[in-house]
Amino acid sequence: MEAPLHPEFPPDPPLPHGAPPAYWVGPRHLAGDDGRLYDAVADTLAGLGWTSLTIVRGRQVPDEAPQDRQVLRSTVLHISPDTLRWAQWVLADEPFHLGELPIAWQVSARADTSSPLAQWSAYFTPDVPGEALADFLVALDARDQPAAPMGGPELVLDAVTAHGWFRDIDQPHAGAMDSTFASHISLGEVPPLIQDADPRVLAAETDEAGPTGWQAWAEPVPGAPCLWAASFGPSVPHDLVACFATTLSSTAPVLRRVLPESTRERLLRAPAG
Repeated sequence: MEAPLHPEFPPDPPLPHGAPPAYWVGPRHLAGDDGRLYDAVADTLAGLGWTSLTIVRGRQVPDEAPQDRQVLRSTVLHISPDTLRWAQWVLADEPFHLGELPIAWQVSARADTSSPLAQWSAYFTPDVPGEALADFLVALDARDQPAAPMGGPELVLDAVTAHGWFRDIDQPHAGAMDSTFASHISLGEVPPLIQDADPRVLAAETDEAGPTGWQAWAEPVPGAPCLWAASFGPSVPHDLVACFATTLSSTAPVLRRVLPESTRERLLRAPAG
């Protein structure tokens, strides 16, 4: 009898008629989000005891049926019990873009409850592997001081090189990429509109280099649109970025039913169940 590929995982429940088959796939940084980035993250936050609030803004004319109401903006906000950290699903709320991709999740934290302003924010587009974002949030939740700096850039680079990524030849102390040169992580100038308590984010002149933060992205085909992107404000602690990078670069396979079109042929697959 053939042994199961992953005995530590329970067998999958029977699939509904017509449901796509499930596969264990790798590498995970090219595996996408399985089309359930919201659910994967929301389930993680619910397990951590975070409260979810749905904010709907729209308009309704007199005698208009509820199903005809025009919703202008809608978002879901998840708040930690101590209110020092929060995660916002913004994909349905006219999100701004990171590169050419819309932001799906925005995660923020503040130093104390006396200020309503975030100390830092991080941004994630669709197709970021849900496992990496979930582990980032678990690490954030476990921190007593979510805005306090901890460690240096080497934490992030060590996390990915431990899984076979290579340091960037041109900037070995600030960048790395996977062995196929498809996915990258780099410490550099943050994109526009990134929210951060570092005053240099807003004060930098157009001809000056602004503050640096971690950026990560997957570009399966050079010059083609990215599969996903993530941006961490300058004040995001390096140890939290390292948690994201560790899971992102892990060589362990992930369960997927929906595979990205741009990387489908580059993924190693084994049937699940």
